Amino acid sequence: MRIGQGFDVHAFGEGDHVMLGGVRVPHSQGVLAHSDGDVVLHALCDAMLGALALGDIGKHFPPSDPAWRGADSRRFLRAVAAMLAERGYELGNADITVVCEAPKVGPHAQAMRETIAEDLGVDIDRISIKATTTETLGFTGRREGIAALATVLVLHT
Repeated sequence: MRIGQGFDVHAFGEGDHVMLGGVRVPHSQGVLAHSDGDVVLHALCDAMLGALALGDIGKHFPPSDPAWRGADSRRFLRAVAAMLAERGYELGNADITVVCEAPKVGPHAQAMRETIAEDLGVDIDRISIKATTTETLGFTGRREGIAALATVLVLHT
């Protein structure tokens, strides 16, 4: 077994929603990003890649490559899952925390879990989504952006 951790952050910008865990979440702003800016899936991909010492999401899907402009981050997740499988690993579990004052994550957590579990081909009980605030401190507290942290256990099959 191996453990990996990931972190991602994006600043808020113009828009009317954010993508979180592959789910479109209504919000008064969007995020500034090369792809769809899904911090949940980006952190999860980084954690999975890290568990196998394969670098980070930017190494595999560089923002300098126009092919990834506006890309659905579920494509990244499915590709990283394939990399795990090619090396004889599967996800044991993923624990993901979203850090923001808004939008509210709780009402969308179950849909995120379902989407991630589907994309990874695992039971939903292997996927945990939580949220926290920073009590109005820092950039997330000032509502300037959103962040996510992910920890995964991958198992050799």
